[in-house]
Amino acid sequence: MVLDVQKIRADFPILQRKIGEMPLVYLDNAATSQKPQQVIDAITDYYTRYNANVHRGVHTMSIEATEAYEDARAKVAKFIGAPNPESVVWTRNISESINLVAYAWGDANVRAGDEIVVTAMEHHSGIVPWQQLASRTGAELKIIPRTEDGRLDMEAASKLISPKTKIVTAVHMSSVLGTINDVKALGKLAHDNGALILVDAAQSAPHMPLSVEDLDCDFLGFSAHKMLGPTGIGVLYGRPELLDAMQPWMFGGDMILTVSYEQATWNDLPYKFEAGTPNIADAIATGVAVEYLAALGMDNVLAHEEELTGYALERFAELERVQVMGPTDTENRGGIISFNHDTIHPHDLGTALDRMGIAIRTGHHCAMPLIRSYDVVAAARASFYIYNTPDEVDTLIEGIKETEGYFLK
Repeated sequence: MVLDVQKIRADFPILQRKIGEMPLVYLDNAATSQKPQQVIDAITDYYTRYNANVHRGVHTMSIEATEAYEDARAKVAKFIGAPNPESVVWTRNISESINLVAYAWGDANVRAGDEIVVTAMEHHSGIVPWQQLASRTGAELKIIPRTEDGRLDMEAASKLISPKTKIVTAVHMSSVLGTINDVKALGKLAHDNGALILVDAAQSAPHMPLSVEDLDCDFLGFSAHKMLGPTGIGVLYGRPELLDAMQPWMFGGDMILTVSYEQATWNDLPYKFEAGTPNIADAIATGVAVEYLAALGMDNVLAHEEELTGYALERFAELERVQVMGPTDTENRGGIISFNHDTIHPHDLGTALDRMGIAIRTGHHCAMPLIRSYDVVAAARASFYIYNTPDEVDTLIEGIKETEGYFLK
C-alpha cells in the first residue's frame, strides 16, 4: 500500500495555514508533529461530552471517562506489541519516563562501582538523568562512541558493556543524525552481561513498526506529541516484573491502595506510578493517534519516509556548500536530515526559510555533546512525516539556494 498523502493532508487543518503570504511547509516533525482533526476532535469530545475524573466515580460520565482512558492504554499497548496494558504507564513525556526509571529502578539497583552505559547519540533526557544517578550512587557513566559515518560503534559497545554494567540506555533513532540504531543487538549485549536496556523510541515509534517483545527490551518510552498526539502525555513500557518490584517515585491520589496516618500501601500496576488526576483528555487522544497510524500501517509509514528521505538526500547532494550529517543510505536512517552550510549560520538559514513559509529546526537539538562532536555549535534540521511530499522537499532545497544567493552575492 502506498500512502495517499493528499488524503492524509486533508486531515490536518494546520497544513492549510500560510506564514505571511507563503503556504506552510512544515519540516520540524522531529520536534513535534501536527495533529489530525480526529485527534483534535477527541479532545473536544471529552471536554464537551464526558469531562469527569477517572477511577473514582460511580456516575455515568466518570465511568465513560474511565473506559475511554483505559481503552487508550490498551490501544497503545497493542501498538507497541506489549503483552498487556498493565505494562504501559502514562507519563508527561519520554523525559519523565526516563527519569521514572532512573529514580524508581536506578536508586534501588545501582551502587558505587557499577556502570551505566549510554550512547553518544542520546538526547539530553537520555544523558542527564543517568549523570545524576551516577552522581548520587558513585556509579560510572560510560559512552558508546559514534563512527565517522554517524553510526554507533558496536565493537566499542561490546567492550564497554561488561558484568559491571547495570543498565544500557539507547536512542532507537537519533534526533540529529536520523541513524537507526540496532537496539536489539545492544539489548543482547546488556542481557548477556546481566544488565537491563532502556530504549528511547521518541523518534522511532512514530515512524516505523516496533514491538517491545521483538526488541526484547526491559523499558521503552516515547512522547505522544511526536506521533500525531497531543503534548503533555507520554508512555513508559516496562516489563511487568520490573515495574512490580519498583517503588513509586511520586505519591498522591490513585496510586495508593490503603492509607493510615502511619503508613500507606500501593495500588496495582500501572496505577502505582500514576499519582494524582491524570492527563485524561490527552491520553484518550493518544489512543486515537495510534489508531490513526495503525490504520495507515506502520510499514507503509516507514516506506513513505524512506522514499522521501532518499529523494531529499539526492536533492541535498546538489548543494555543494552544505554538509549532511549522518548515514547516507535510507536503510539505516529515518526521515531526519541535519545539515550545515559552510558560510551561513543555521539560525540565519532557519530565519530566512521561515520567511518563505518553511519550518525547520536550528540549534543543538537537545543533543549538545553529539552536535559538538562534529566541531559545530548548531545545525539545521529538516524532518519528515506522513503528510510531507517531494514538492515540499523541492521547496526546501530551492529555499536554501535562494538564501545562499542572498548571503553570498
